[in-house]
Amino acid sequence: MLSIKRSNSENIHFEILVSQLNSYLKTVDGEDHEFYMQYNGIESLNNVVIAYENQLPVGCGAFKKFNSKSVELKRMFTSPEYRNKRIASKILKELETWAEELGYTSCILETGKRQIEAVEFYQKNSYSKIENFGQYRDVDNSICFEKQLKHEKG
Repeated sequence: MLSIKRSNSENIHFEILVSQLNSYLKTVDGEDHEFYMQYNGIESLNNVVIAYENQLPVGCGAFKKFNSKSVELKRMFTSPEYRNKRIASKILKELETWAEELGYTSCILETGKRQIEAVEFYQKNSYSKIENFGQYRDVDNSICFEKQLKHEKG
């Protein structure tokens, strides 16, 4: 049975899943891996979601404040043997709900063009391609997305 739990970056299950993610990305990103890693520290992530299948940690995701209206999604990962079971979509939905509860109106993210499954996943979940932001602005391998969570009141 799948359960989704909110936590923070001090959760040992999150640390284990992120370690698996980093190993995967090292092979996908190749020589670009070190560049991306400098922006993927987890020590200050206070909004972490972990998916458990029969109490076994199988997926995770997180967000951090980007500006007063947006959060940046980080460290999305599902263990390979648990993919194609909609676990990542449930993690993503929980992150979006949590961000809305905190008053944010959009989620943004960066992923690599070589991560074809990730690009397709975000598009399937109503994320739209946007201009690369911040440190990814001039990075050819990066692709950035955004999703509006709700309309501002006023």
